[in-house]
Amino acid sequence: MPADYAHISDQQLLQRFHQTGDNHWLGVMLERYTLLLFGVCMKYLKNEEESKDAVQQIFLKALTELPKYNVTYVKSWLYTIARNHCLMKLRDKPRQPVEIQDYMPLVSGEEDDEKLVHLVKDRQFALMEQALAELAPEQRTCVEEFYLGRKTYQQIAEKTGFNYMQVKSYIQNGKRNLKILLLKKLGEA
Repeated sequence: MPADYAHISDQQLLQRFHQTGDNHWLGVMLERYTLLLFGVCMKYLKNEEESKDAVQQIFLKALTELPKYNVTYVKSWLYTIARNHCLMKLRDKPRQPVEIQDYMPLVSGEEDDEKLVHLVKDRQFALMEQALAELAPEQRTCVEEFYLGRKTYQQIAEKTGFNYMQVKSYIQNGKRNLKILLLKKLGEA
């Protein structure tokens, strides 16, 4: 980044962009976050070329989206865009089927059965976490509070501000949707 722009804050660059409409100011700001975005992409994608491509796509998205919104914290906004972009790329990738035999070389000795059970349970737990993250926020909150937090409907209602019937509905629908998502994920795994 040219030294003559180093003293200008992100907010000032955004303000200049909004005043002039010149994408140059967005470019100067985005250049500051190239390494951050590349690091985020590498964390998720674990491939240098894919990460470089992803950074370019994130820049394009930022150039089209930043003019539409009044972004206060550019760094965290860009991080969120990058994370979501990478998660979408990972979701779209074809998955290799995982079979129980894949775990067998890891297991040896007298504790074979116990280790295998733990590996399978760990995999199921990871899939459960993924499925839980895909629930609607209200459903996820109520399901987590009820099943993991061991709270009553009334306690959840008081904590969240939902009424008793909403909590009951969110838990019932969340449980049904969680089962559907989990069965789907188990079928894909």
